[in-house]
Amino acid sequence: MPMRRQEPEALSRSASKLLRRLYGQRHLQVMALLGVLWIVVFHYVPMYGIVIAFKDFNITAPISEAPWVGLEHFQAFLEDDSLADVVKNTIGMSVLKLLFGFPLPIVFALFLNELRSVRYKKAVQTISYLPHFLSWVILGGILATWLADVGIVNRLLLAMNLIEEPISYLAEPGYFWTIIVTSDIWKELGWSAIIYLAAISGVSPEMYEAATMDGAGRFQKMIYVTLPAIKGTITILFILAVSGILNSNFDQILVLKNQLNESASNVVDVYVYQVGLKQSRFSYATAVGLLKSFISLALLLSANYITKRLNNTSLF
Repeated sequence: MPMRRQEPEALSRSASKLLRRLYGQRHLQVMALLGVLWIVVFHYVPMYGIVIAFKDFNITAPISEAPWVGLEHFQAFLEDDSLADVVKNTIGMSVLKLLFGFPLPIVFALFLNELRSVRYKKAVQTISYLPHFLSWVILGGILATWLADVGIVNRLLLAMNLIEEPISYLAEPGYFWTIIVTSDIWKELGWSAIIYLAAISGVSPEMYEAATMDGAGRFQKMIYVTLPAIKGTITILFILAVSGILNSNFDQILVLKNQLNESASNVVDVYVYQVGLKQSRFSYATAVGLLKSFISLALLLSANYITKRLNNTSLF
């Protein structure tokens, strides 16, 4: 009997202690609850609309009244004549971004960390991540001006005698992938390097001192000390990058695409936008988006499994 009396008392004390702790953190708790509420309202509640991928939905009637059609929209997408170009463009640009855009922030962070002048280091870092805060509407206009027939790029190439006549870069499908990958790196290089710089700052100075005593130079320290120390961060970001291969930058491509380069700029996200909104085929567009999400999930699980087997580092 005494033991049974002590148990409710212990639970009461624990609950009282928890309530006092939550009250002390009430401002942080309110901020966290607002974030949770935002996720629930804008991410989980709208998931009910996924069912229209399996229905013949009409915007003039409720979703519940739409007739079921099963996998008809998925089959229609797989039989679409533009499927090959859409998949090729999406995967092609995403793989190029992964090959060039993923390692460059790591290299940039490693060399930026080696700068001894704090003022110069801050200036370089500020200039490098400044484009991240500009929207693609602004950057797209800048790129369109630079790459025009009378733009700065053509003027420089003509002055250096590298070309004989101006080139309309945005009108040539052959240049579109290069423009997309290069401009994406230019915009996100500095911002992406911030995560690696934060990870590098957590490396113990004793490891660098031990490497110096062993005769290692600055480049050797980067290879044998810094890189292994941030391996976990690199692995996690690589897994996320692989899972987003089908998620092309919609804003960037929509701003830079036109009818002349459509053969190289038609990706899944743009295709869904054109079919779903312009043609009002909401069920079809939802089916395409849902199929893309399933493939992205499979890529995430595969990349997570492979990296876990290779270096014992993974998301879960």
